[in-house]
Amino acid sequence: MTRDEMLAYCLGKPGAWLDRPWEGDEVVKVGSRIFAFLGAPDGTARVGIKCGPSREVADEWLHRFPADARPMPYVGRSGWNSLDLSGAIPDDELVEAVDGSYDAVVAKLPRRERPA
Repeated sequence: MTRDEMLAYCLGKPGAWLDRPWEGDEVVKVGSRIFAFLGAPDGTARVGIKCGPSREVADEWLHRFPADARPMPYVGRSGWNSLDLSGAIPDDELVEAVDGSYDAVVAKLPRRERPA
């Protein structure tokens, strides 16, 4: 999966929008919250997503794909991982992981910010 394909998939989610909160980095938000970190457009093709409610649950990705999954700096302790897009992780599992991250973030949004 390419970075552009992942970005298009993320932006296709209800209420999703692109933001650039830090110079050179792109994220996709729903409401006021990030559900996918994509980094710099010219950087390594990877996506940072919430892979579980805790570090222990998110660690399953590290065990299954040790070369292509790693905890994200700063937010990793909360279940966020960085997954390589061009590695051994199948595209359908990447899409499923993004869906899970989106659903987890939407569930925590105040009702007024949730997509209709």
